[in-house]
Amino acid sequence: MKRARLLLAAVALGASAWLLGGAAAIHGKAVLAQWLIARAWAAGSAAGAAARPWPWADTWPVARLTVPSLGRRQYVLHGTSGQALAFGPGLDPAGAAPGEPGVVLLAGHRDTHFAWLASTAPGDRLLLTAHDGGTRAYEVVRQRVLDSRAGPLRASLDDGLVLVTCFPFDALAPGGPLRYVVEAVPAVASLAAPVDGG
Repeated sequence: MKRARLLLAAVALGASAWLLGGAAAIHGKAVLAQWLIARAWAAGSAAGAAARPWPWADTWPVARLTVPSLGRRQYVLHGTSGQALAFGPGLDPAGAAPGEPGVVLLAGHRDTHFAWLASTAPGDRLLLTAHDGGTRAYEVVRQRVLDSRAGPLRASLDDGLVLVTCFPFDALAPGGPLRYVVEAVPAVASLAAPVDGG
C-alpha cells in the first residue's frame, strides 16, 4: 500500500512538473524571442532592410509598439500565422503598413504578448514606430468584444490602429470564438522620430 502511494505521488509530481514546465516554456520563449527580435530590429534598421531574428525564422520585425502608460514595448512581426504569433504580436497584411494611412491591424495572444490589453483604457496612448524610424501616435477610443463567428472583424475606423486578441483573458481553453478589440485613432500630432532613441 505504501509503495502504491509513493508511486502515485511520484506520477502526480512528474505530471505537475511537466505541466508547469510547459507553461514556463511558453512564457520563456515569448521573452527570449522578443530579445532576439529586438536585435533583428536594430540590425534591420541599421541596414535599411528587414532582418530575420534567427536563421530559420519565417517572419521578421516590421514595427515597434510602445505603451508608455503601461511601460510596455514590443516588436511587431510580419504576419499573423500561429508560428509568428508564438513569438510576438503580428501585423495582419490585410491592413495598412506601419507609418501609412489606413487601419493598421495587429494580433497577439491573450496570455503572452497581448495580455496587457486587459489594462488599456480610453485615452491611453500607443506609439507605433515603423522601420524608417517614424513614429505615429494613437489614442485608444474604444474596446469591445466581438464574436468571430459573426463574420470577419471590421474596424469602425478609416485611419487608426486596431489590436485584437482572444477573449476572455482568463479562459482555460485556447481558441474560442470571442475577440477583444482595442481601437485607437491617430493622435493630434504624430511624432516624426523615434521616441526612445532605439
